[in-house]
Order: sequence, then structure tokens, then C-alpha cells
Amino acid sequence: MSIEAGLAIFVILLALYGGIGILLGRWSITMPMVFVVIGVLLGPYGSNLLPIRAGDEAVRSLTEVTLAMLLFADASTIDFSRLRHDAFLPLRLLGIGLPLTIAAGALVAFVLFPSQGLGFALLVAAILAPTDAALGMALFSNPNVPVRVRRALNVESGLNDGIATPFVTLFIALAVAEESATVSSGWLVNAVSEIVVAVLVGIAIGVVGGKLLSYAFRRKWTYGVPLQFAVLALALSAYLVSVGLGGNGFVAAFVAGIAFGAATRHQLAESADYTETTGTLLSLFVWTIFGAIFIVPAALTSIDWRIIGYAILSLTMIRMLPVAASLVGLHFRRDTVGVMGWFGPRGLASVIFGILAFDALAGADKEASLLAAVVTWTILLSVLAHGLSAQPLSKWYAKRLQTAPPTSPELIDVPEVQVRKDVLVSRSHSAS
Repeated sequence: MSIEAGLAIFVILLALYGGIGILLGRWSITMPMVFVVIGVLLGPYGSNLLPIRAGDEAVRSLTEVTLAMLLFADASTIDFSRLRHDAFLPLRLLGIGLPLTIAAGALVAFVLFPSQGLGFALLVAAILAPTDAALGMALFSNPNVPVRVRRALNVESGLNDGIATPFVTLFIALAVAEESATVSSGWLVNAVSEIVVAVLVGIAIGVVGGKLLSYAFRRKWTYGVPLQFAVLALALSAYLVSVGLGGNGFVAAFVAGIAFGAATRHQLAESADYTETTGTLLSLFVWTIFGAIFIVPAALTSIDWRIIGYAILSLTMIRMLPVAASLVGLHFRRDTVGVMGWFGPRGLASVIFGILAFDALAGADKEASLLAAVVTWTILLSVLAHGLSAQPLSKWYAKRLQTAPPTSPELIDVPEVQVRKDVLVSRSHSAS
């Protein structure tokens, strides 16, 4: 059978999922679960109807474009002015929790895999630091979970992948330099120059594009679908121009999103919906690629207690202790601290960062295979553990809060905020 047959089966299954996705969600079967399984069945280790391989140019291009669009959409959608009443909570998670998570992850990786070097340890930690709210939708859709908690986790998830991108860029360069035995200041200069170029490109395209589109919108030169196409083009332009100039496309897309939102004062926020929707659709292909390429090799050839141990620690102590440290002094209940620490699922950004790092380390087969195994096991366990636990744990937590005094810091009323269109945290649904 041809690849066209595999694609036909995929889109039929996609249509089927579109019809019963909500029903599956009631049974704690999440979108990533479904499409990872589809990837395993259709990929080269299954029926081979989708004969894709790691390193394929099409795979790399699809994953890169997907992440660029979602980074732009997330960054452009968040209205930072609406966070000013409680900005310090997500800022603590991002400014304290995220760096500590990377540091803790690197320390554990270096202890478990000392022969791989510091670059490998830092790279694994940075890849697995971002979180994905889509894997914990049951928490965000539960109106009895305080909006302050949901909002903080939502904003954290919407921004930490963009913030982690420069770290991933730096640590890929370091890991490659270590593997080639040419560690010098050159890797750092190159990586920093990529980031600087990306920031400049992102600011320029985001501000200029945002101002021009705002002007055109006010003059009624554009609206609706054409405007949405223009916003999508801005996201892709930031990525492609930055790459063409030797910069990092992901950083450029993220910065462009922030600059676009600021330049338009979020008056064109709905125009980013198409960019987000397209990126979300492409993310289904990315999850399928992940299942097709990485799951079977990790399951069959990477059964090592250190790999499994790191994956478990990454989802628990490596994430939960830094989150607890970032919340010190806020007087949150212990169950709140535990829930916020646990709801850090590893998702799409980690998948894409892992694919890019695997390609970059392709010349070092052993190191690349180990990195793929660690990242794959962590994401796979997260998809299962967070997907299956999100609904019962959010219900348990909401029930616990029924006896909490109304003065509890978790119950402070805060304005609504939206990061993803499907992850809306609204004050009107708050239990407070």
C-alpha cells in the first residue's frame, strides 16, 4: 500500500476523533493519547503505511512550522495588562520554578548519565522543562477549581515553551560541541548570536506588522479571514526571516507574538485564532510522528532503570520541588502546592525540541539514541499519567476546597485570561 493510503486512513481517523473527541475526554482519553497510538499503528514499526523516519526533511519542517505558529499565537494572545493584579504568581512559576526545574533536571541527568557530559544533561533538562496545558484540560475546564490556580498554570504553560527555547538552543550547541570534542567559546558566540538576531527580527516584524495591520483594520481595508491570513503570514515571516538571517526561528516567532500583541494592544487578538487553529491541527501530525518514530524503539531497546527513573523523577520531584519553592511565602494549602506541582505535563514543545535535538546529535548515534529514549519515556509517561489523572485529581482538589475558608489565598478573585482558545480561564466560572 502507498503512503496515500496511510494518509487517507489518518484523515479518516482525524475526522472520527473530531466527532467523538469530547466523549473520549469524559473517559480521560486525551488527544495526544489517540494520535500517538495512531502513529504507532501507521508508522514504520507498525503497518508502515506512513514510512517516515527521524531526520526526514518533511518531518523537521512540519515540526518547526507547528511550533513557530503556536509560539506566536500563545505569545500574542496573552494580554499582560490583565495579569497585573496577580502577575507575581505566574512570574514566580516562570522566574523561579522554570530555572530551578532546568537546574534540578540537569543535576539528576548528570548523576544518572555522567559519561554524557554537562551539555547532554542541560539539554535533556531544558527539553523537558516546558509544560503543555492541553494535556490537563480537565483541570482548566473544571469550574470548581479556583481561577487563580488555573490561570497561573495556564499562563505558565503558554509562555514557558518560548522562554525555554533559548536554553534549548544554547544547550544543543554545547552538546554538539562536547560530542565533537571542540568545546570552546565558539559554540556560545554562535548560539547567542542566533538568539540576538531572532529577538531583533521578532521585534521588528511584530511591531511593524502589528502597526500596519491595526492601521489597515481601522481604515476598514481588511477584516475577518484576510486579516487572519495576514497574522499567520507574520508568524511564518518571523520564523523564516530569522532563519534566513542566521537566527533562531522559534525565538523570533515568540518575540514577534509578544511584540504583535503589544503593538495592536490586543485589539486583533481574535485574528490569531486561525494561526492557533492551524498550529493545533498540525500538532496532531506531530503527535502522530512522535508515535510513529520514537515510541517503539524506546520501548524495545531502551529499557534501562536510569532512563525510566529519570522519566519518573522528571514528572515528580524535578517538577514539583521547584514549583513548591516558587510558591514559598504565598501561604497556599498543601494540596494546592501539590496540584500545581503535578500539573506540569510534558507535551508538544518537548516533542518538537526532542526531534530537533535528535537531528542535531545525529552524528553521535549513541548520545542521540539515549536522548531520544529519555525524552520519549518522559513524554509517554506524562501523556498517560497526566491524561488519566487530570479529571479525578481536579475533582478531588475541587472537593477539598469546598471546606476552605473564603479568605484562602487560592480563592482570590482575578480577571479572566486566555492563552489558548480551548483553554479559557474565566472568572465567571470560578468557585470563589
